Amino acid sequence: MSDVVNETAAEPVSGLIPLKPLGKVLAVTSGKGGVGKTFLSANLAAALAKRGLKVLVLDADLGLANLDVVLNLYPKITLHDVFTGKAQLEEAIVRTAGGFAVLLAGSGMVEYSRLTPNVREDFLRIITGLLPHYDIVLLDTGAGISDVVLFAVSLASEVLVVATPEPTSLTDAYATIKVLVGEQSRQIIRVVVNQTARMGDGRAITTQLQQVLDRFVVSKPGHKVRLIHQGDVPSDPSVRQAIMRRQLLVQNMPGCPASLAIAQLAGKLEDALITQPRATSSASAATRR
Repeated sequence: MSDVVNETAAEPVSGLIPLKPLGKVLAVTSGKGGVGKTFLSANLAAALAKRGLKVLVLDADLGLANLDVVLNLYPKITLHDVFTGKAQLEEAIVRTAGGFAVLLAGSGMVEYSRLTPNVREDFLRIITGLLPHYDIVLLDTGAGISDVVLFAVSLASEVLVVATPEPTSLTDAYATIKVLVGEQSRQIIRVVVNQTARMGDGRAITTQLQQVLDRFVVSKPGHKVRLIHQGDVPSDPSVRQAIMRRQLLVQNMPGCPASLAIAQLAGKLEDALITQPRATSSASAATRR
């Protein structure tokens, strides 16, 4: 990893005080574009829905939205219409063949490419309106560390960083994680490595990232940053076929290696977002009694 990320010890990255993360919101983000983040978000939502969860994916890449392309959808009403008051929130929600709902953003929304007070208010209003109706809300964010991306991530209780084994992807993933730690005081960040060649590659990459973080990223005293290797998605020719056909991989080719990996990832995330919090709440209630 040292040949990929070169750092000198640094002070925490300064930034705005983040909002308190909202429960059951998972931000799927990446440092670099082209790592399969949107494709993974859509198929992960389908895998979670197959497990009986009520799931919605919000296309939070307001400037370069492409979730509609991945899902082969042609929405008449988008998030832009909700933001501008031309439509109600429920009118913009579309059901997919994968058993989950989506809220699509209009591509090329230049006015939403910067985090203005209006964008902040609109985004927060949408998220709080969705939460009571879904078990999990997935935020498919844009790539990088723009203010809009970071604000979307700040609304999530959990963050899943998508990377590939390519050096540029790993460098950008590290930079993203560093900013999330510095600006949002994140202590736990989940990592999934896409397009791996061999079993175990993703875990080794996550370990390398952790070592660099331990050495160079300064967190609050007593608050060690922990990366959780959530899983790998292997390189699989079935993925390209699904992308070209604009189909959900887990629905149309459920037995292929990538589909099986995504299904396993969904199980781990269900435990993290749903099962464990409930167990913790029950234990706390028992303690109070």
